[in-house]
Amino acid sequence: MKKEKVKKEKNKKEKIKKEKKKNAGKAGYNAEAKRMTSIVRRLHFREIRIRLGAIFGQAVLLFVLLSLGWFLSTEWTLTGRISPDASRRILSEAGNNLYYYIADAGGKQLVRASMREPFFIILIVTAALIVLGLFGLLLSLYRDDKAIRKILAPINALAIKADELNRLSFSEDKYQLIEDAITRIQPAESETLSFGDSDLQGIESAVNNLLIRMRESNRQQARFVNDASHELRTPIAVIKGYSDLLARWGKTDEKILDESILAIQNESDHMNHLVEQLLFLARGDSGRTRLSEELISLNEMVQEIYEESFMIDEDHLYRYQAPENEIFFTCDPGLLKQAVRILIDNAAKYTAKGDEIILRAGRNSAGSVYIEVQDTGIGMAEQDVQHMFERFYRSDNARNYAGTGLGLSIAKWIVDKHKGHFEILSRTKLGTRIRIVLGS
Repeated sequence: MKKEKVKKEKNKKEKIKKEKKKNAGKAGYNAEAKRMTSIVRRLHFREIRIRLGAIFGQAVLLFVLLSLGWFLSTEWTLTGRISPDASRRILSEAGNNLYYYIADAGGKQLVRASMREPFFIILIVTAALIVLGLFGLLLSLYRDDKAIRKILAPINALAIKADELNRLSFSEDKYQLIEDAITRIQPAESETLSFGDSDLQGIESAVNNLLIRMRESNRQQARFVNDASHELRTPIAVIKGYSDLLARWGKTDEKILDESILAIQNESDHMNHLVEQLLFLARGDSGRTRLSEELISLNEMVQEIYEESFMIDEDHLYRYQAPENEIFFTCDPGLLKQAVRILIDNAAKYTAKGDEIILRAGRNSAGSVYIEVQDTGIGMAEQDVQHMFERFYRSDNARNYAGTGLGLSIAKWIVDKHKGHFEILSRTKLGTRIRIVLGS
């Protein structure tokens, strides 16, 4: 009985505490709503004052311009000229009618024109402008109110949230709850943090997102190590196999000796290339690779790459479509050349001998610089395009060709560092077109 009574008292206190918090939240929300309305009204009244001033200012300007136009047109119509030396006056005569007088330098009257009708028309036009302006202002009152509230809505939401956080006070129990939940969490794939407290939902969500990112990073790291180990294991196994073959029969059999030396050289070159690529990515991931940017000519850089490819690879037909005008842009020429060469090497690897590889360069419609490599090779399926920049990823068709699966990862790292992106179009058995797009 005593335990039940204590439990009831505890539940009652918790209920009262939640009710107070709820009421405090409502009070805070109401206070912020009133403050929001007050700000909207002040801004609205300020906008109305500005627009009223603009309406009456335009009306005065129109009145002056129309009056001046009437004066000048009347003088031109009646005298055939505009005399700068003439004296001009507006006088009132019988019947409170106003007249416009113009006299020459000798005092001779040149023009006497009644102003009643024209100025009545000018006043009507000016009044019509004021009425239309006021009518438009009245129509826009509701719309402007909604627009101001919409603009201030994010700021208002932020203020309400800040007020909620300001009122939120963690007790020692909540700190203990957080500590216990984090201590109990296991590094299992599916396990997430749960406090079971509505006050801690924000912290719970943030910690769970952090756990997800950490686990994904660990998975990528583990996959990278496994793939790297697998790629290194193959050439090491080949080298060991041929070294054993040399030890047994290579000393006496010249054919085995030549074959083993050639195989060991090839595998050593492959392993050296793989290690260099791994080191490049490792330095990039650790932030040790820095860009050495300079202003260069796009035409000259791609022309150099084209000429080098043409000389190195005699098995394919290379064609370069240069930009019409000279294009200068800032980049790290060494790294960017490396990225383009990776694309060209891939194009040559997967394109049949004698087929064409096209290089293009220029500016797109958005003003961004681009370098494009197009081949007529084996192409890629859509699902392979989605993974082509992942480290060590190789499609089923690509596994029949030599390679490490790291080249495109390096190219992507370089392009990302230049704040660029890739545009890829590929069809199986038709070929691939890859465009590097850099900032304008």
